[in-house]
Amino acid sequence: MTDTTSPAPTLVSAWKAAQAQLKAARIDSPSIDARLLVEAATGASRMDILTDPYRVVSADQLSALAGFVERRLKREPVSRILGRKGFWKIMLNVTPDVLSPRPDTETILDIATLAFARNQPFTMIDLGTGSGAILLAVLAERTAATGVGTDISSEALAVAKENAANLDLEGRASFLRTEWATGFADHSFDFVASNPPYIRSGDIAGLDPEVKDHDPILALDGGPDGLQAYRDLAPEIMRILKPGGTFAVEIGFDQGPQVKALFEEAGFGNVIIVKDLGDRNRVVTNGPDPRLNPIPKD
Repeated sequence: MTDTTSPAPTLVSAWKAAQAQLKAARIDSPSIDARLLVEAATGASRMDILTDPYRVVSADQLSALAGFVERRLKREPVSRILGRKGFWKIMLNVTPDVLSPRPDTETILDIATLAFARNQPFTMIDLGTGSGAILLAVLAERTAATGVGTDISSEALAVAKENAANLDLEGRASFLRTEWATGFADHSFDFVASNPPYIRSGDIAGLDPEVKDHDPILALDGGPDGLQAYRDLAPEIMRILKPGGTFAVEIGFDQGPQVKALFEEAGFGNVIIVKDLGDRNRVVTNGPDPRLNPIPKD
């Protein structure tokens, strides 16, 4: 008799099958997404998939993977499915109460690591901290620094505090519920960072489902022209930043000249627009431009 039993599913076959489903549905980055879902469903690491690709996947693991893939096909982001997202060199918990951190925001980290030496003590504030991504990534990179993250969402602050504890950074990071920098004294910080909401209100309905259906509207809506947060932030950042300090704010790719002008009107000099790795305008700052300066190898 011929054995018609199907071969047992393995890590590599599960990965390829998940990848094919995501690719057929025109999901961005199907290979990476499929690998992350396989890792989560099976408890395997990326190295396991490479070095032990024929490890058998159990029925329970395959069922968990099928559930994850089904959710991704409905355009739920992988970070929401798994409840965590890598950013810079750290791993963060994410919930529906916080923006899922994006690689574009790491441009702010490039500026911070150029502006402050590895063992240099300095104080920073992350305005609208959300998951705490910017603050905690900087503190993890610069071990003599201390900082505070502010947000008007109590739920977001709870996520940020949990992330700080998980990274053993709660001793150097504090969090406060307030609007931007309200309550802080003049000239309090050496470094001020923010990734504020900058999507035009009328454009939100046209965003990808991964964004409009899963990121909090509070972290997206920048008002009718997308610039309201910068009008509020520019004078506040000028007020709380120490003389000679550095600020860095993320922007939409088409907002560079307008945001630059707002910070110049607030009194800043040497304001520049920094591009991200995709060659799009991404950050307005008075700090060093990573594209024109060597990133320190530390």
